[in-house]
Parts: sequence; structure tokens; C-alpha cells
Amino acid sequence: MKKIFTLLLIAGMASFVACGPSAKEKAEAAKQDSIRIADSIAKETAKADSIAQIVEKAKQDSIAKADSIAKAAEANKVTKKAVKKEKVIKKENVKAGQGKMH
Repeated sequence: MKKIFTLLLIAGMASFVACGPSAKEKAEAAKQDSIRIADSIAKETAKADSIAQIVEKAKQDSIAKADSIAKAAEANKVTKKAVKKEKVIKKENVKAGQGKMH
């Protein structure tokens, strides 16, 4: 009885080993996993690069807009100064007794 039980036990263990994946199948699965991981890393890197480019463009646009606003403000300041000078000159041209013309 012990011999039959031992023989059945060995046959059962052999069938478990035979049913599992072979070394070649395991290697192929590991290769596919590596490819999948590499693709995932490449996609994440591309996404990060894309985001970095978008951020850099937004930064450059913001700088350009700030420069444009600064130039407009400077031009407005110069225009206001010119208007004030013109008013001063007009006031100086009015002689006493002439008054303002309507």
C-alpha cells in the first residue's frame, strides 16, 4: 500500500511540474513584461517633455505679454508727459487780459 501511495504521490508531483510554464515561456513572459514597462516609461517621459514644453511656452508668452504691457505703460507715461507739457505751453502763450476764447 505504501508503495502504491508513494507512486501516486510522485506521479501527482510530476503532473504539477509538467502543467506549469516552461523556462522558454517564462523567459518570453519576462521579455514581454520588460517591453511593456519600457513602453510605459517612454510614454511617461514623452508626456513629461510635452508638459515641460507647454510650461516653457506659457512662460515665454507671459514674459512677452509683460514686456508688451510695460512698453504700453511707458508709452502712455510719455504721452501723458507730452500732454502736460503742451498744456503748460498753451497756458504760457495766453497773455494777461486776453482771457480764454470760447
